[in-house]
Amino acid sequence: MPPHPHRPPELAWQVFRGSDAIRRNLLSRHQLRGASWIRLRQDVYADARLDRDHALACRAVLLRMPDGALIAGPSAAYLHGVEHAAGFTDDVHVLLPATVRADSQPGVRVHHAPIATTRSGLLVPAGSRTPAGAVPTARTTTPPLGAGTSPVTDRPPGPPMILAGPPPRTDPATCAWETAVWAEPVKAVGIIDGLLRTGSVGRAQLAGEAARNVGRPGGRRATWVFGLTDGLAQSPPESHLRVRLMFAGLPRPVAQHPVRVSTGLVLHPDLAWPEFRVAVEYDGQWHSDADRMHLDRRRLNQLVEAGWLVLHVTGRRLRREFPALVREIRAALVARGWRP
Repeated sequence: MPPHPHRPPELAWQVFRGSDAIRRNLLSRHQLRGASWIRLRQDVYADARLDRDHALACRAVLLRMPDGALIAGPSAAYLHGVEHAAGFTDDVHVLLPATVRADSQPGVRVHHAPIATTRSGLLVPAGSRTPAGAVPTARTTTPPLGAGTSPVTDRPPGPPMILAGPPPRTDPATCAWETAVWAEPVKAVGIIDGLLRTGSVGRAQLAGEAARNVGRPGGRRATWVFGLTDGLAQSPPESHLRVRLMFAGLPRPVAQHPVRVSTGLVLHPDLAWPEFRVAVEYDGQWHSDADRMHLDRRRLNQLVEAGWLVLHVTGRRLRREFPALVREIRAALVARGWRP
């Protein structure tokens, strides 16, 4: 039988600095190279049972950052529940106070801005508001106590050994602004649509964030990107498709426009131009399911019966045949009375 994995309870399910674990005799160098652990960054290791997701990458990066660092932009959006905002191997965006410097590292994008500490102890960029009900988060040298864990004692001076709890991050409205400024516009809209869809932020909050930061570098860009969002798309590709069609010169479509059909049902095409009764449906991979295909085709027939012209877009066409796709949709709109 294979040997039982050696995991001291202090390090189980944790992200930690390997040099500290060795110095405190929790692990030997040989044990640190074993299958129980994965190396995430220089001198940063984690329990191999943890999910390889962007949250893990964020925790690893923070252990190599100065005090006061916050996860920001698309990385913060991931932590706020927008899972498509970033993956395990994507760059981690970190916000530091203007007076704090950090060396460049592969996989880390460092940004600088003034940072203030609110009365609650939550770190947020200066000029932004602490979200209602926010719970302060910070680095700590002890993991949360519970089954299979125990505190790490005798902390030496310097960086913490373990980052426990949720990584400190900018609030949803702030990370939406950061995403609008830092990310490519189509991707940024998809992420901010995700924040709107999950209720992490509202349109009034976006407007307020844009107004507060209008004089900062990137302020006009953020206002423009916010204007492209709507939060109604049901998936990132639907957001991307909507924005790319607008960039291609087509009129702005309406997401999830209600259409009442003869049976009394109200259907909601992914994208629609109600004035011309033209709709576009995005077919993801899950549409290949036979039952789903049956429902989709019945839905299509009901929309056609109601006088709508419906075009379907697949992920492959969106990626590889976008110019042809634009021509087809443009022709459908012109046939229904649109004049470019």
